[in-house]
Amino acid sequence: MRFYIVDVFAESKYAGNQLAVFRDCSKLTTAEMLRIAQEMHYSETTFVTSEEPHEGGYDVRVFTPAFELPFAGHPTLGTAYIVQSQIIGRPIEKVALNMKVGQIPVSFSYKRGMPDILWMRQKAPTFGRTFDRGRIADILGLKVPDIDQRFPIRLVSTGVPFVIVPLKGLRPIKKINVDNPALRKLFKETKSSVILVFSPETYSKENQLNVRVLGVPENIPEDPATGSGNGCLAAYLVKHRYFGTDEVDVRVEQGYEINRRSLLLLRAKKTPEGIEVSVGGRVQFIAKGEFPE
Repeated sequence: MRFYIVDVFAESKYAGNQLAVFRDCSKLTTAEMLRIAQEMHYSETTFVTSEEPHEGGYDVRVFTPAFELPFAGHPTLGTAYIVQSQIIGRPIEKVALNMKVGQIPVSFSYKRGMPDILWMRQKAPTFGRTFDRGRIADILGLKVPDIDQRFPIRLVSTGVPFVIVPLKGLRPIKKINVDNPALRKLFKETKSSVILVFSPETYSKENQLNVRVLGVPENIPEDPATGSGNGCLAAYLVKHRYFGTDEVDVRVEQGYEINRRSLLLLRAKKTPEGIEVSVGGRVQFIAKGEFPE
């Protein structure tokens, strides 16, 4: 079985979130895909199960080493890059991926004939419950004044639910010290497995927001680049008019605290139908190989 390694939301190699993409996987069982994802041991591994479009898109399944996901951000962009470059083999404006959450369209821009920035249109966001600031501060090892009290702490999903937490600056971002038992309890209540904290203060002056995405040690304690979570953040920014507008177009830095400096591009706007969310970034090709059957 042929597979490819790519680095997503990376301006240079090994700066973003790495991904293994397998092609021609129509004969693999769910158990076999999970076993391969465990052996590859990336945060996610994807399997393209149709070499030809099916109902307008390529069928794709996404696995962590522990379970299958209905959708994930960097696997979407990384898989779309491989579909374009290795399966279709010519420049295209867009491609659609069929995932468990539904069909996700991805559009391409090019530089010197090679894919530059890829954009995915995420599913319409849903907004869930809000949370007590004191409880979340305790989970993160912070004080209540570290949280921006102008905006709520809220559960948001564009296919995968995230708890979105607005912080005041880099100082609280840096001093986070997660209480893992309390975090597990929160995740059990919300059916989420990740918490996204963000700050309007950034390390790089070119960026508008700094993000950290936190889980628990037995999964991924901290993610360097999270497309699904940042899609939820983009919807949150519009819903709560974080910048005072019904439309956002921002650069987000992530992974700085773990020395994996990723860049994500967010666009979202309020429309008569709801909030429209797109997440963009670059994909770096790393390697290809064959996996023993």
